[in-house]
Amino acid sequence: METGPSPDTRYPMAGIDRLVFLKTVVTNPNIRVGDYTYYDDPDDPTGFERNVLYHFDFIGDRLIIGRFCQIAAGATFVMNGGNHRTDGISTFPFAVFGQGWSDRFEGELAMPVKGDTVIGNDVWLGHDCMIMPGVTLGDGAIVATRAVVAGDVPPYAVVAGNPARVIRRRFDDAAIDRLLALKWWDWDIATITRAIPALAGADLDALEALAPGG
Repeated sequence: METGPSPDTRYPMAGIDRLVFLKTVVTNPNIRVGDYTYYDDPDDPTGFERNVLYHFDFIGDRLIIGRFCQIAAGATFVMNGGNHRTDGISTFPFAVFGQGWSDRFEGELAMPVKGDTVIGNDVWLGHDCMIMPGVTLGDGAIVATRAVVAGDVPPYAVVAGNPARVIRRRFDDAAIDRLLALKWWDWDIATITRAIPALAGADLDALEALAPGG
């Protein structure tokens, strides 16, 4: 049985160079991408890292993206290096310029850090959406075109708007619990290949029957 393209293939669709399996083009060690996650961009899909903004090594925050995610052109990730202090009268970062503006008070470079940005598995990020620092998107979530996500998104929720709000859930609570227990994205690829009709057809009973050890 065929088991699909290798996750280590840069261009997994024959004759198409606008879509890449993302892990093959990421070089920053603080960006982790799971197998089969793709990025589609008609301009330059290999330049994905330009969409990860204010990602400075000295901060050390990570962008973690799960398996089987679908990322549309222009999806942007604002990392913690874009944060400014907001507890003073001015938000201007005087200290970063030096030349008499630094070493003026203790903690002058203690910018807010909200932690890693974590994208779950089988998440769809729409065109030109923006993910803010420290956000976690649950497995199976969908982010609509041009949504600005400033808070965590539950698994299998659909969010839209600015700021993004949950507009619906893809399944009921019981079905979501079953899906999260299955973690189909972690199965071996041969089993996933057999399960494609169930995955594409929303047949949860059939999917559970195919689960390893099921």
